[in-house]
Amino acid sequence: MKMTIKHYHAVAEWKWDHSSDEDKCSICSTELEGTCGCHFPGNDCPITIGQCTHIFHMHCIDNWLGSSASQGRCPLCRQVFQQAVAAVSSGTAATPNNGRGTAVAATTTTLTTTPLTQGPAATPTPTTGAGLRT
Repeated sequence: MKMTIKHYHAVAEWKWDHSSDEDKCSICSTELEGTCGCHFPGNDCPITIGQCTHIFHMHCIDNWLGSSASQGRCPLCRQVFQQAVAAVSSGTAATPNNGRGTAVAATTTTLTTTPLTQGPAATPTPTTGAGLRT
């Protein structure tokens, strides 16, 4: 019996790439890959990296910086909190044509951010890094 695949959908998965040993938000104590308390499980919660290299869920640090106790400072090191500029990579590594007319390409997106005290944090938009050509 011979089967023929008529079409399929490529699925991309991405994770936050941070160079720190931190794997939990220091404010809510939930894993960074997880969801902060203001979201339902299964919803992604973006992270924010400060210039001081501390990492938090975006919603957690926004709430912290909005409180009068924060004085606009990082809750861990007490430096004035400025959001760092991070590069976000998505997709899979480029794979050569497999002889069946299918090629997968990877993309890289750069995330430019502003200090949280001056406006809302930028959230990365996952790009469809895998495009199929037949």
